[in-house]
Amino acid sequence: MRKSHVLAAAAVVIGLARPAAAQQRPLVTQDPETIGSGLVLIEGGFDYARDILFPVSGLQGNLVRAPTLGISFGLSSIAELHLDGGLYNRLDIKSRRVAPLSWMVDVPGNTTHDVEDIVVATKVRVLAEKPGRPAVGLRFATRLPNASNESGLGLDTTDFYFTSLVGKTVQSIRIVGNVGLGILGDPTRGDRQNDVLAYGLSLARAVRQGVEVVGEINGRANTRSTEAPPGTDSRATMRLGGRITHKTVRLDAAVLLGMTSRDPGVGFTVGATWVFRAFTVP
Repeated sequence: MRKSHVLAAAAVVIGLARPAAAQQRPLVTQDPETIGSGLVLIEGGFDYARDILFPVSGLQGNLVRAPTLGISFGLSSIAELHLDGGLYNRLDIKSRRVAPLSWMVDVPGNTTHDVEDIVVATKVRVLAEKPGRPAVGLRFATRLPNASNESGLGLDTTDFYFTSLVGKTVQSIRIVGNVGLGILGDPTRGDRQNDVLAYGLSLARAVRQGVEVVGEINGRANTRSTEAPPGTDSRATMRLGGRITHKTVRLDAAVLLGMTSRDPGVGFTVGATWVFRAFTVP
């Protein structure tokens, strides 16, 4: 673990938690509740990550992602389709090191930029939450290789995730957990993959009408007994922040704390979410 104080911070968030609506920015742990039939959710934001490492290209520096974009479509009362990506990622390079694909990087200066990989996902709520029983859902997601190896920011691989989702409100606490399988391609060769454990745990508290405190730990763990193929190693990030909701618009902000040497030492994210009714499902 990169930072010894992250567990203490998590304990503070757990102690403050109260019920919250279905998860949205700035969290990435997925709530099993969907947005609702005929609704559309649009979210956008700005991310800054300091001292992040790209182990396949060997580049390390400060990353800006602007804007990050996401859109969800409520296909029914229990299902939604989600698209997630971004238009511009810029890395201010602080150091370079020899890495598996560092020879492919075509970046002569101290900055590089590219688009964000697009994620296409479907979420289905299998069981609704009831007294004594959590809500349960499933999520299927595919990450497409939009960012390139030449920029140093992409892997040119297609990844697949299958995740089970659980959410429960216990007294004043809304707890959401994710666990599943990630199938990640090896960017150095086309005939190998790595199966990782994907996980997430988030909590939220409504401190007053329209104001929430949120926190999570989300990441993946290498399940091999040997070293993971490049770009498929363990990652984890903690987020601590808040959300303010006014009618159909929600503003959010969070601090990011990396928990491995490859994650950002520290960072932040700010953004907004808008939900509206767009169509009627027959």
